[in-house]
Amino acid sequence: MISSIRCGVGVWEGSWFEDNLRRVVGGGGSTYFWSSNWVGDVPLRVQFPRLFDLAVDKWVTVRQMERRGWVDGGGAWEWRRRLLAWEEESVSQCASLLHDVVL
Repeated sequence: MISSIRCGVGVWEGSWFEDNLRRVVGGGGSTYFWSSNWVGDVPLRVQFPRLFDLAVDKWVTVRQMERRGWVDGGGAWEWRRRLLAWEEESVSQCASLLHDVVL
């Protein structure tokens, strides 16, 4: 039964389990946003290498990013140049990983 919930059986769209999961990661003041594996098993710099290369501040902490606004289109995303369309899509994917994170 639980596995059915996780797979989204009987749910119109998405997965009930994933949609209702909340990740509490602590204060984030000593954890680097790009270089630590605080979301998932792989650091964000590995999951999104192009975004890491283009980031203005590679040593920003999780707390700093959250306070600046890491939602898609938020103030936390600062780039060395204007992003291409596929890079913007990567930002959206990265931001979607953060929607259920609570500091």
